[in-house]
Amino acid sequence: MIKKIRSVSAASRLLLPAIAVFAAVFAQPAPAQNFPSRAIRVVVPAAPGGGTDILARLLSPELTKQFGQQIIIENRAGGATMIGTEFVARSAPDGHTMVIATTPHAINPTLYKKLPFDPVKDFTMISQLGLTTTVLVVHPSLPVNNVREFIALAKSRPGQLTAGTAAGNSAYLAVEMLKTMAKIDAVNIPYKGAGQALADLVAGHIQFQVNTLLAAKPFIDNGRLRAIGVCSAKRAASLPNVQAIGETLKGFETSGWYALLGPAGITRETTLRIHDGFAKALRTPEITKRLADQGVEVVAGTPDELAKIMPLEIKKWGEVVKSSGATPG
Repeated sequence: MIKKIRSVSAASRLLLPAIAVFAAVFAQPAPAQNFPSRAIRVVVPAAPGGGTDILARLLSPELTKQFGQQIIIENRAGGATMIGTEFVARSAPDGHTMVIATTPHAINPTLYKKLPFDPVKDFTMISQLGLTTTVLVVHPSLPVNNVREFIALAKSRPGQLTAGTAAGNSAYLAVEMLKTMAKIDAVNIPYKGAGQALADLVAGHIQFQVNTLLAAKPFIDNGRLRAIGVCSAKRAASLPNVQAIGETLKGFETSGWYALLGPAGITRETTLRIHDGFAKALRTPEITKRLADQGVEVVAGTPDELAKIMPLEIKKWGEVVKSSGATPG
């Protein structure tokens, strides 16, 4: 009887390696075809009310259909988008947490001496979602109707006009470029988020700002703000009577973008699944039209395309930062 027990014990020892291998196989992450397995968190690294927040919430219902899971929009504002972006960089690379990055992602490496992450190596590039038009808007109490009148007024009131933009973003740089190229003295107040600055402009606490057309258009349409110039090379189709700033200040041009990033290490299969879901949502006719009406051109670029674009954007915006003389504020 004792010999039999010992024999069974020896057999068990022989089985242990096989059991360990079996357990290891089933402990591996779920394959891409099982993604997503739970709610998906989309981080907006800015305060509510700005263009990024509006875009995320516009896409959310359609993304829920595409992925069959709840889409959680989470605002993590601050640090010129770095707080929310760092949170995603440190998240598990399983595809369930991602960030909608904007031009500050390409601006910050030059504007700030040190970042808490590498803007390329610490992320999985998923898609350039769209290109956005930015616009120079003023409070209706300001007696100007175009860029030329605005410059003349600013020169007659040196240091008195105040702008409000999110610290470190492309709109912040656009105001700095405007000040430099037009040779005007105005105060550019850095806000935690573009939505907060927009609210202060509508309330009349500041006089002007550059913001995305996506965020500003409703206030332009209802007369609470006046658009006097778009920052792109040509006039916006949705604002045909508003001149491009470059028509008055030759060479003035800035534009922005939205891109989807995840933490580094997301598998190729999952990355493509996420890209496809967002691309289908963006290309829904209703969403494409709504975005076009508010100055956003849908791109839905591939992961490989974004991987090529991002280093070029960092270089381009680095040159803009240096030429404008902008500081973090």
